[in-house]
Amino acid sequence: MAEQRSGGGAADDGGRGAPEHVLVVFPGYHRPWAAWINQRLEAHGVRATLQRWDPPREVPLEDSLSDLLLASGQVLLVLNDWFFQLGPRPAGEWNDVLRGFVASRADRFAAVNLTNRPLLPATAVLEPVSLWGVGEDEAEARLLSRLGIEPRRSSGRRVPPGTPVRYPDTPPEIWGEIPRRNPRFTGRDDLLTELQERLMDADRGNAACTLLGMSGIGKTQIAAEYAHRFSPDYDVVWWVNSDDRNVQRDRFGELAAELRLPSGNEPGERIRAVREALRRGDPHSRWLVIFDGWDDTDGAQVLLPHGPGHVLITSRNRGWGDYTDVLDVPSFDRAESTAYLMRRASHITAPQADEVAAEFGDVPLPLVQAAAWLGESGMEVPEYLRMVRDGRLSTVEEPSAVDGYPNASLTSWSILINRLRRSQPQAIDVLSLCASFAPGRIPLGLVRAYPQAELPEDLRWMATDLPAWTRALDTLVNYSVLTRETRGPATNVEVGPHQESVHMHRLVHDIVARLTDGENREAHRKAVRSLLAEADPGNPMDSRNWPRYAELLPHIGPSGALTSRNARVQTAVLNSLRYCYRSGEFRAGAQLAERIRDAWSTFMDPLDQPMLDLTTQQGNVLRSFGRFREAYELDLAQRERLSAATPPNELGSLLSGSAIASDLRFLGQYQESEKLQRQVLAEAERLLGDTEFSTFVARHNLGVVLRMLGRYQEAYDLDAESLVRCETVLRTRHAHTLGAGNALAHDLRLLGQYREALARQEANVRVHVQVLGPQHLQTLYARTQLALCRRREGGFQQDLGATMASLLEQLEQVHGRGHYITLAAINNYANYLREHGDLDHARKLVTEAEAGYRSLLGPAHPVATGVLANTALVMQAAGERADALSILEGALAGLTASLGADHPWVLGCALNTTAARNFNGRVADAAELSRETLRRARHTLGHEHPLTLSGQIALATDLRGLREVEEAGKLEEAALLSLTRTLGAQHPHTLSARHRNRPYWDFEANLG
Repeated sequence: MAEQRSGGGAADDGGRGAPEHVLVVFPGYHRPWAAWINQRLEAHGVRATLQRWDPPREVPLEDSLSDLLLASGQVLLVLNDWFFQLGPRPAGEWNDVLRGFVASRADRFAAVNLTNRPLLPATAVLEPVSLWGVGEDEAEARLLSRLGIEPRRSSGRRVPPGTPVRYPDTPPEIWGEIPRRNPRFTGRDDLLTELQERLMDADRGNAACTLLGMSGIGKTQIAAEYAHRFSPDYDVVWWVNSDDRNVQRDRFGELAAELRLPSGNEPGERIRAVREALRRGDPHSRWLVIFDGWDDTDGAQVLLPHGPGHVLITSRNRGWGDYTDVLDVPSFDRAESTAYLMRRASHITAPQADEVAAEFGDVPLPLVQAAAWLGESGMEVPEYLRMVRDGRLSTVEEPSAVDGYPNASLTSWSILINRLRRSQPQAIDVLSLCASFAPGRIPLGLVRAYPQAELPEDLRWMATDLPAWTRALDTLVNYSVLTRETRGPATNVEVGPHQESVHMHRLVHDIVARLTDGENREAHRKAVRSLLAEADPGNPMDSRNWPRYAELLPHIGPSGALTSRNARVQTAVLNSLRYCYRSGEFRAGAQLAERIRDAWSTFMDPLDQPMLDLTTQQGNVLRSFGRFREAYELDLAQRERLSAATPPNELGSLLSGSAIASDLRFLGQYQESEKLQRQVLAEAERLLGDTEFSTFVARHNLGVVLRMLGRYQEAYDLDAESLVRCETVLRTRHAHTLGAGNALAHDLRLLGQYREALARQEANVRVHVQVLGPQHLQTLYARTQLALCRRREGGFQQDLGATMASLLEQLEQVHGRGHYITLAAINNYANYLREHGDLDHARKLVTEAEAGYRSLLGPAHPVATGVLANTALVMQAAGERADALSILEGALAGLTASLGADHPWVLGCALNTTAARNFNGRVADAAELSRETLRRARHTLGHEHPLTLSGQIALATDLRGLREVEEAGKLEEAALLSLTRTLGAQHPHTLSARHRNRPYWDFEANLG
């Protein structure tokens, strides 16, 4: 399209037409969104210009906005709550300018909103359209609609050649342990832009750049921000911790598995395979590998990859100039320093921020610590600076780098230990303390945050004599007894002293434990379990705390925490078990729960509160692990004990009732489960109120059992209410809120509202992956639900088989072949394969699912019975019609007996049975059952539910076989009209009915 003259567009005609030019204004943090918006506008014939915007605090806001209006056409602001922290400026200044200057020029301004958090009230003048949590098609439609742009039908979502930009909410295909994005990342926009330009402009095969600077200057943070900010430019982003050579090689070699390269287990072989794949750009040419903390250039020739992608290194070694381009990382400029301080500690003034920045020389790491201190404590700047200058606040320490692991000679270790006893006895204290942890990663820095009075006398120096502490650790590091790990668990807050960790190899741990064993060992173990209690984040439900629990969990047994009678230690032990349940580590949780019970039973009454809590959590773990009968017996025994207790324990009885209601549901006793679950919900609301987590769980579980009872509309109404409450109280990214989203999408799909179910589940899965990770059990469940939504919606058939096969493989790897959710995936994939003609594979899988459910649940369980209907469909498709009819008649009788004649599962099985009767020549019997099934389906599901309409088509087929052509034609015509109206003319159900193919029903095995 020819470039339009300056001044054209919506601004010139009062906003009545589409703009010819759009200035996209964004903070650097949102560069991916701006790039995507730019590309979508140009794809629809609208000229766009990107404007990164961070107006100086010294310039009046009205003047900065006036500068934007010098551009022709529309000014599109890319908003979230961060946008209004630019400067930063007081909220009042923004509101005043929005109400005055912007409101008077509202036709020139538009906005998109990328957050669900509240914006300033006066933002309403911009009429921002929300792009938060929606898919790419919907986001594009909303963007174009807000700007008054008519979509170009011919362009669709085609990406212009040579400029691929991924939708920002779609992560790269491979995303390798990149540190979480720092929500407080400040400035560095020019440096990040220069870094991108250097990598993009480099010759193919030589796009490598080293961020060079002293420790604490922010190299790692810049590298992580680059990975997030420019992630749409890459298909592979891989992070390699490089401060230890062995860890570096292992981590780089792990990319072979992600790229699915044929290679052995030997590190060198995997490294070679990875470098060759990166060199060729196969399977991905747009890759980014980040080596963080690579100070030794000796391994550059062996590890440094070449090819069409990019390499980013962070280092303190200027020798990298011989191998890569080098970009020096300076300190913050003063505006960046003061902006960060004022955002983090909102009570300080600009002159005070300037004074703090000057004190620390604008070096980011100490500024981060200063901002955190000032922000959290609320301390005034003069007092803080007095403390710093008097030496009452410690400065940042320089991390040490080490090489390798120790050798295995017990004699040499004995010599070393004896030498240390004479020359550095405090290093022996550190080793003895390490021996009371488990081997591997040891959070030894907890000692630094631990109250002195709680440490045994021989260890108190660790908390008070920091020079001695440093000397002891340096000595052990230099002797390769320990390696320092400089990056703590991924969290959204700054790393504190309690997150300093060391690594001790298992072999070294065993040797040290033997050589340092003595009279202080038990005191040291007591200190370690007290440290673990201190380090307990206290909230295992929050996924941000899971890395900390994962770090602490291995040390519970070696420290003796299981036998401790200290209440704080017992709480930490129970929280670790809760973490296993919440994070999906069911096998580890079941083992830990049994060990806790064995230990506590020796000194604790079954009705003591810790034992009651243990039973609740153990039941949760067993139930989630598929050991339903064990969970039921455990929970039932607890209820019997509570019933006999005086005085009554109302909360204990409530939790026990909730657990038993869940057990009954998994055991297929749905009516009993619903009755008890309603009692539990009423009691939870009475005892705890509407906003307690136990009440949320009770309401969610009632929705689940209603769904299992086939009362889909009731389940939907309840789940919709639950989701709103969860989003309000727990917030949108809480794991329970995500589960509520799964439930609502599931209800919509079962109600036949396939498009809405798909739209919701696509957005829900994206957040699951971001918050819980792609392999978490809840995420895998959400992804399987998404695959079912896509199958029902009908528009994703080409790639769906590969998706379902991949999900099945992932579930098997994470949970084993016999887990109930894996069995559900096996069953559903078998249904897909049968539908697409792969009968041999389908038969193999459905037979496996049938046997697995029978073993897990028993043959009379409704789910085990329902899977038989799928077995019969495979047999029927293979021509084994008589055997299929026999199985279906038995399944129909079994489901009717356990669920009642009106349950949707029974109606679906009846639909299949009508077909089997017809195929076996029993047309009159088929018509009789079809008429009864249609009547019941209309009563239970409504006249336009897909299952009801399938029953109507089936009845028309049977009536045609009985030569009742007139009634058959009317039924068929009405069903086709309804299918076209509700699902669309091209939906597989509609097309199949139009071609007079006999409808069938797939049983989706789900235990809720």
